[in-house]
Amino acid sequence: MSDFYQNGIITNFHNLTRRSVEALENDLKQFSRSRPMGLILPSLYSELEGPALSHIVDELCKVPYLSEIVIGLDRADREQFLKAREFFSRLPQHHRILWNDGPRLQALQQELAQENLAPLEPGKGCNVWYCSGYVRASGKAEAIALHDCDIVTYDRGLLARLIYPVANPRFHYEFCKGYYSRIASGKLNGRVARLMVTPLIRAFKMIYGPLPYLDYLDSYRYPLSGEFSMRADVLDGIRIPSDWGLEIGVLSEVHRNFSTKRLCQVDIADAYDHKHQPVSEEDPSGGLNRMSMDIAKAMYRKLATLGVEMSVESFRTVKATYYRVALDLIEAYDHDAAMNGLKLDRHSEEAAVELFADNIMQAGAAFFESPRDKPFIPSWNRVQAAIPDLQDRLFEAVELDNSGEV
Repeated sequence: MSDFYQNGIITNFHNLTRRSVEALENDLKQFSRSRPMGLILPSLYSELEGPALSHIVDELCKVPYLSEIVIGLDRADREQFLKAREFFSRLPQHHRILWNDGPRLQALQQELAQENLAPLEPGKGCNVWYCSGYVRASGKAEAIALHDCDIVTYDRGLLARLIYPVANPRFHYEFCKGYYSRIASGKLNGRVARLMVTPLIRAFKMIYGPLPYLDYLDSYRYPLSGEFSMRADVLDGIRIPSDWGLEIGVLSEVHRNFSTKRLCQVDIADAYDHKHQPVSEEDPSGGLNRMSMDIAKAMYRKLATLGVEMSVESFRTVKATYYRVALDLIEAYDHDAAMNGLKLDRHSEEAAVELFADNIMQAGAAFFESPRDKPFIPSWNRVQAAIPDLQDRLFEAVELDNSGEV
């Protein structure tokens, strides 16, 4: 059974975990005859040496319905790229690696920069953007899933559940967001979503009144998950943020481009654990410190596009309201953890909220100080209009990197 929100915002599929992986994959093999499927894996080279990715690849080797796997590889020199080709060579599916730091893709980056179309900074958003361009140039998949490469609890059922809503030819969904319980090692995790995003959204609703966008964003069970799927043509028209605001930015873009009746979320895992970011209290350029800043700025930008008027004074109100809502939620999380036999350190939770509250103010100041800031990478539709053969040359560069000398 699927569960429909009473406000009609998005459809929520919450029981696919009750079906066996084999049953889901049998369906997906049937669907693949009319709707081929692909997977994007944005990865750092360091993740090839970590505890998660080798197991993920082992699981993907068993997946029978994918037409293509596209790996975006960041922070790799020539020797490391060659090692990556060997690492992923056991995949039986057609697969390609985008060597983002290689000379061929860097040459395309420079050409895009000359037209003011290039991603302004490296990172996951940039990685995903290039992978999206390659997927569209390849034309091998009509439904695309994306998930991270640091999931230590990965099993192939996660992918099957994630892609099912957009792969089923009878369904009309254009985009699907994955969610899961953020519990691991007896602890309640997901601090940025629990302690920053949810209370900030609810603070906005209290200050600026009910807005369809805020109700929509609040309806996602885990808006910061790195797992989502979509019809391939969705990739043409969305503008992907290059910073930590990627997930919120993607949710905002699909809300702008599609009816909420075509958006959904699905429960993809009973257990989920991945690499945890440090809070980095003393380093605003890293960890949850940087992440919270980028997310706050992404949300301010979106509210501004909706006609919400903001001022330096209003950010003080946002900070105060957020802080009160967040502290109330910590109380609820503490009780939830106790009822379920989980650990929760209230001191560190409140310390994180204090950091996020300060960053909400700083993000507001940065928003006003940089009115010409261009946080989004241009859509591929715009790139195609400016440089019509760019995607074809991206495809050729990736093919040469994967099959020839580098």
